[in-house]
Amino acid sequence: MLRITNIFLLTILFSSCINTTKNDADNKTGTTTIRHTPSRPAIAPTNTGYRLLTAKDSIKHITKYLPDNALPIILAINRTDSAHISELKSILIPDKLSANANQYSPFPAKVSYLKDVRKIIFFSYPAQYFGAYEYGQLVYTGQTNMGREKDPTPTGLFYTNWKAEETHSTFNDEWELKWNFNIENKEGIGFHQYALPGYPASHSCLRLTSNDAQDLYNWADEWILKNKNDIAVPGTPVIIFGSYPFSGPKPWLQLVNNPHALDMTESELQNEVQPHMDELLKAQQKRSDKAGKQANAS
Repeated sequence: MLRITNIFLLTILFSSCINTTKNDADNKTGTTTIRHTPSRPAIAPTNTGYRLLTAKDSIKHITKYLPDNALPIILAINRTDSAHISELKSILIPDKLSANANQYSPFPAKVSYLKDVRKIIFFSYPAQYFGAYEYGQLVYTGQTNMGREKDPTPTGLFYTNWKAEETHSTFNDEWELKWNFNIENKEGIGFHQYALPGYPASHSCLRLTSNDAQDLYNWADEWILKNKNDIAVPGTPVIIFGSYPFSGPKPWLQLVNNPHALDMTESELQNEVQPHMDELLKAQQKRSDKAGKQANAS
């Protein structure tokens, strides 16, 4: 009887060691690993070819008779909106019109390097497209029209700060900007809804469709201020990168000859983030700590 009991105890001990080893492998800091889950489903890119339509009358015809679900795809691919599509001299038409408009994004669906970053937004100047990620997963994406050659959008790392459902441009107070989220307070630069003629045309800001502007407005975080002049916690990081060939053809026209000409890789986005990663994670921890204190106080 004693011998059976000893064997039973050894079995439990051996099993416990296996479980402890497994837990330690998943737990580098001595606490249970938290697996982050994005709040939205992943956006998976679609594969398709493209052709160029150049006859203006044909453009008017095709945009008039396209099925409703196809028009947002055409607008996104041509970096424009429904008010300006018929004004373009040529437009790209994908061979595949059955996917969702978000699936034509040049941004990768996943960036493993960002798995610990809660939120981040990228704006590509050459692609005139944005991609928003939660824990490394693409959750929002769409076309943009950024700063014109005379007033280029600055590149680098920024953070969302204050926002307003409607405000007015610092260049002209008659210009109404809807769903505006500021990223550079002193210069008055932000992303918001405004006309998308199909090329960089703004006075430094990042123009979006109404739907995309409202999505980012509701999704991104505002800054938290210590006082009128000091920031306690910055908002959501925004990285603007690349340069636009103002003297050349629109970069997305390359898609006719190479459907993946504008595709961005995980490593390319990692290279943009890596110099700032420590700063981003520290800011993220500050926000988490602040939220924890507020929760405890309530």
